[in-house]
Amino acid sequence: MLVCIPDVLDAAQLVSVRAHLDGANEAWVDGRVTAGYQGAPVKFNQQIDERSAVARACQRIVVGALETNPLFISAVLPNTIYPPMFNRYGEGMRFGPHVDGSVRIHPHSGAKLRTDVSATLFLTDPADYDGGELEIEDTYGRHRVKLEAGGMVVYPATSLHQVTPVTRGVRTACFFWTQSLVRDAAHRDVLYQMDGAIQRLNQTHADEIARRSLIGCYHNMVRAWSEP
Repeated sequence: MLVCIPDVLDAAQLVSVRAHLDGANEAWVDGRVTAGYQGAPVKFNQQIDERSAVARACQRIVVGALETNPLFISAVLPNTIYPPMFNRYGEGMRFGPHVDGSVRIHPHSGAKLRTDVSATLFLTDPADYDGGELEIEDTYGRHRVKLEAGGMVVYPATSLHQVTPVTRGVRTACFFWTQSLVRDAAHRDVLYQMDGAIQRLNQTHADEIARRSLIGCYHNMVRAWSEP
């Protein structure tokens, strides 16, 4: 399931994150420092040192926005969010086809986190760069994603994906992974569709008893499918 979420960051939050990143020249490092054996040969970008003060300041802004975003919560059912990371692609930079690693080590706690859902939060206006599309392959084919600044896409971390070469300008983005309460992607999809139906029924003030029954079914399914 691929879900695009607009306006995860508002204008003020975007300005704040970009100000931190644009002024952090010393914190930008070769993106391959966190790549595994599969990603390293095809990864050509820069990223912010995830332990730096700049990274922590930006992480607080992004995580705060995620915690209050109902669409993110509905689609992902987050259990643990890996501290968001930040990268940039200048002209000629790219990240070839790869699948994200299944487990990440939390940079602050050392805890292991299963990567169920991948996310890319766009921080640059698409008119400011050419190329740099996020290409995601799933059972329905290949999808090209290039969102407005502040928009985010979430998709199963099992997906083959890549960032196409940037041919003009600079593409800056935030990326991270989430361990979901519901491990199975198909189950998450069912729950996301059901939650959307419940919200629409609430808006139309449909039969209260039927809505209450459907809400009960939703929570019972979460209870049955969720993991600690």
